[in-house]
Amino acid sequence: MVLDTRLIVGLGNPGKEYENTRHNIGFLTVAALAEKLRIKPSRLTQQSLVGEGQWGGMKVVIAQPQTYMNLSGSAVRGLVRSYRPEQSSLLVVFDDLDLPLGKLRMRKSGGAGGHKGMESIIESLGTPEITRLRIGVGRPETKSSVVGYVLSRFDPEEQEILQQVVDQAVQGILVWLKRGLNPAMNQVNSWPEKPRAKKEEPPAE
Repeated sequence: MVLDTRLIVGLGNPGKEYENTRHNIGFLTVAALAEKLRIKPSRLTQQSLVGEGQWGGMKVVIAQPQTYMNLSGSAVRGLVRSYRPEQSSLLVVFDDLDLPLGKLRMRKSGGAGGHKGMESIIESLGTPEITRLRIGVGRPETKSSVVGYVLSRFDPEEQEILQQVVDQAVQGILVWLKRGLNPAMNQVNSWPEKPRAKKEEPPAE
C-alpha cells in the first residue's frame, strides 16, 4: 500500500551560531512538529536533515535544508524529486519580517515577499504555487539593521511568546495534515496578533 506523502520543510541556517535566531524559526517549528509526531530528523539526504514517519494514515517527511537560507531551493527541489509529493502536499515554513511576532499566515501560493529562502524555492521549482506558513518575527526600526536583526536571538520577553507561537504553528500544521488547507488557514490566520507573555504573580503576603 502506497501512502500519501506530505513533505514539510522548515527554513533556516545550519550551524550552532544560527540556532534559535529569528531567521531559524522555520527550523524551530518543524523540530517541534517532529517531536510531537515522534519523528526523528536524523538522516542527511538531498542536502537536508530529514526525518520520516507515519501519522494519520499518511507518510510524513520533515526536512531542514542544510544549504543555508539563500540556496534553500536546491535542497527542496531534490526533496521533491526524491519523495514525489503532490504539489498541494508540500508545505514550507519560514520567518516573515512583515508580520509581528505572534502573527501567523498560511497561504497556498504567492510571491517570496523579499524572503531569500522562499525566493530560491520558487525559482527552483518554477512555480509560486507552494503552500507556505509564514511566522512573524517583526521588523527592526531601521532597514540597515535587517540582516543583523534576523540573525539575532529572541530576547527573554519574546522567548515566552515564541513558545506559544511555535505551539500554535504546530497545531496549524497538524490541521493541514488531517483536514486540509482551508480548515488550516481558517484556524491559523485567525490566531491573535500577539500572544501576551505571562505576568508573574506577586508573592503572597
